[in-house]
Amino acid sequence: MAKAAPVQAIALECADESLALQMMRWLSHLRAERRLSPKTLEAYTRDLRQCLEFLCEHWGAPVTLKRFAALEATDVRAFMAMRRSDDISGRSLMRALAGLRSFGRFLEREGKGRVGALSAIRAPKIAKSLPKPIQMAAAKRLADADERAGESRETWILARDAAVMALLYGSGLRISEALGLKRRDVPLPGQGDVLIVTGKGNKTRMVPVLQNVLALIQDYVAICPYPLPAEGPIFVGARGGPLSPRIIQLAMERLRGALGLPESATPHALRHSFATHLLSRGGDLRAIQELLGHSSLSTTQIYTGIDTERLLEVYASAHPRR
Repeated sequence: MAKAAPVQAIALECADESLALQMMRWLSHLRAERRLSPKTLEAYTRDLRQCLEFLCEHWGAPVTLKRFAALEATDVRAFMAMRRSDDISGRSLMRALAGLRSFGRFLEREGKGRVGALSAIRAPKIAKSLPKPIQMAAAKRLADADERAGESRETWILARDAAVMALLYGSGLRISEALGLKRRDVPLPGQGDVLIVTGKGNKTRMVPVLQNVLALIQDYVAICPYPLPAEGPIFVGARGGPLSPRIIQLAMERLRGALGLPESATPHALRHSFATHLLSRGGDLRAIQELLGHSSLSTTQIYTGIDTERLLEVYASAHPRR
């Protein structure tokens, strides 16, 4: 019920009761049946709220279910133009349109009208940008607790952060996947070399884990001052609760300064580095897709562009005729 609160706030200002009810049912459908992540649900709720606020002002009256179903293409274009004037990215505009289309399809399935104008709008173009991997030597140093030895932080926290960084780079995990691991999921060094992780859409996959990464995790577990039961998270915060991804992001920011790395060096960049370095060493693209948990091979193919770009840089800097 906590997720319904933003929708109820919309109903008071911009939408009538029938439209608000359908919105809450739509969000419940996305959460329970589509299993969208909380962040995606939050973004869709925010986008729909902004659209209704705009339409309320645009039409000079609260938005009814009947009026929303009769939405015209000019209304949608006006909303998109308003959002673009706020200097939001094409990717954010595309997500907003995707959320509105999802709501429109839901209304159609429920027999509440067909919002044809949403399908008539062309999605904004998104400039393709390549992920920025971290160089191999720097990625290895990020997983070294001694790099932060001068910080006034407890030793176990430095060991924890190093273990998480090593896991992100060594197994190509998303940060949410690494922090979602239970202690029972992580074998002791020499007693296993595979992790079962839960990724997007609650899909599980099997990924290999290096023995030196398991050793780093065990070093952290050995000095952690809090009990780590088998059913609980293996990585905990300074007070023993679940570890927030933001803590690892802040640790990466400190290391960026110490190692002279660019702002693109984030925890997620370690996942990019995992894929890029595997590919540059002759890794099979389909296998890398499985390791990363990508549902589509086209998502993984972006890393071939990174490798080609790196080869061209080497050619430009080293070829005697350049």
